[in-house]
Amino acid sequence: MKWNKLGKIFDPTQHVLQNGCVQFAQSPQVLMFEGFVRIYFSTRAVEPVNGKYLSHIAFVDMQKNLRDIIRVSSETVIPLGDLGCFDEHGIFPMSVMRHGDEVYGYTCGWNRRVSVSVDTAIGLAVSKDDGLTFQRLGPGPVLSASLNEPCLVGDGFAKVIDGVFHMWYIFGTGWKKFAPDVAPDRTYKIGHATSSDGIEWVKEEARCIVPDRLGPDESQALPTVIGIGKRHHMFFCYRESFDFRKAKGRGYRIGHAWTDDLINWTRDDENPLLEGSPSEWDSDMQCYPHVFECDGKVYLLYNGNEFGRLGFGLAELEV
Repeated sequence: MKWNKLGKIFDPTQHVLQNGCVQFAQSPQVLMFEGFVRIYFSTRAVEPVNGKYLSHIAFVDMQKNLRDIIRVSSETVIPLGDLGCFDEHGIFPMSVMRHGDEVYGYTCGWNRRVSVSVDTAIGLAVSKDDGLTFQRLGPGPVLSASLNEPCLVGDGFAKVIDGVFHMWYIFGTGWKKFAPDVAPDRTYKIGHATSSDGIEWVKEEARCIVPDRLGPDESQALPTVIGIGKRHHMFFCYRESFDFRKAKGRGYRIGHAWTDDLINWTRDDENPLLEGSPSEWDSDMQCYPHVFECDGKVYLLYNGNEFGRLGFGLAELEV
């Protein structure tokens, strides 16, 4: 298999976004319509009180050529959580799927902490207006920290296979100071849970389903799973857990694994391999992948340098 890169297709700095959001179009996630494609993404506003970011969900509607923009949402599709709730300070990402006449949105809610910078959990919101707005089932999460997954549960991607809801998500193995003069950094791995209704979930507690490539301090994020032929393929991003923000070669890149039984995964990052382009928007980093099918073709949406500050691009799979 081979990825044919088609370039950057959305730049948030060229559009008016809601709630004072500027820059950032992180973690693009697709909802298919008969005549167009809706792509949800996480953008950011600055909190006036402390200058910190708040992550909001917006979307862009595009023609199925995935080039021509129809419109960009003028309002956030879901407000942030209430005071003290798991999603008080941001939602990033939100993964969407159709379920009957409704659209389920699995949110990754962020809340700030004191000893470390942040914690996360997965919530569920439901849309009854074809994805224009979403309402939470309740103020709390549907998947969160547990006995052997102590922190940072998030990045949920849900898919119904043979009548069973499957969710691939990340869980934190812990925080660590990698150097005495820096703040703690986190490490997280990809896990798996199942459900009969998409609300009550049973985890495979603390089972890291994708083998490490960089060693135990490899962080894995944002799994997305698609069936190609009789095999299921997972795309995700991975990086070093420390000194990854600016150091060359330690930032996110796209990983790949496959399975024939949804239990045992074989890692194969080189087939297909997505590489950065010299001096381009994705030269230093490729992250936050989302794979989907449109009109019989398989596409990859992904972010580039600076964690998607300047938008997202597209690649087409050649099998």
